[in-house]
Amino acid sequence: MDTLLPFALLCFTSFFTLTNPLGTMPVFLTMTKGMDDEERRHIVKRATIISFVTLLAFTFSGQFLFKFFGISTNGFRIAAGFIILKIGYDMLQARFTNTKLKDEEIKTYANDISITPLSIPMLCGPGAIANGIMLMDDANTWTMKGILIGMIGLIYFITYLILRASTRLVSILGETGNNVMMRLMGLILMVIAVECFVSGLRPILIDIIQSSRI
Repeated sequence: MDTLLPFALLCFTSFFTLTNPLGTMPVFLTMTKGMDDEERRHIVKRATIISFVTLLAFTFSGQFLFKFFGISTNGFRIAAGFIILKIGYDMLQARFTNTKLKDEEIKTYANDISITPLSIPMLCGPGAIANGIMLMDDANTWTMKGILIGMIGLIYFITYLILRASTRLVSILGETGNNVMMRLMGLILMVIAVECFVSGLRPILIDIIQSSRI
């Protein structure tokens, strides 16, 4: 239990901040402007299911991809640390999303925005994929793997509920409340990114020091 609880908390906080449903709300409302509640519900349901399946696929196939391309786990952790740090920094600046939509693009996305850009890259972006691969590498037991899968499912269920209630939540939180939440989650995410970077760099430095002594 001493190991499982911190691991579950890490999975929840990291995936929630990387998925960033609160930051996705304004863009989601913009893209679905003029649609009724039933259409929005269908889009959100499909987007969260696609994101869940995509993230699980990358989470389980990550180690195979490492071996296939000859990528070391430590190198991936360092690169992922930079990616997550950038996402956390953007959130700390209260930037809702890196996806910029033009009027003509909104009309194109309206046909099937549940896949792109809502699911990929908003709800299941490179940061979330990198985080899933790293946490699967850290999950040494089947119990921890089960916790990881359960937390991913829980995060996307919460995301579904948040986006379904986005019209009400935006009016309740207001711009100030949303910005405060974004900055707090961004700070947490930057701390996780530093830990990720250090955990990947430490073994490399140890190997260099040991090699220099020989």
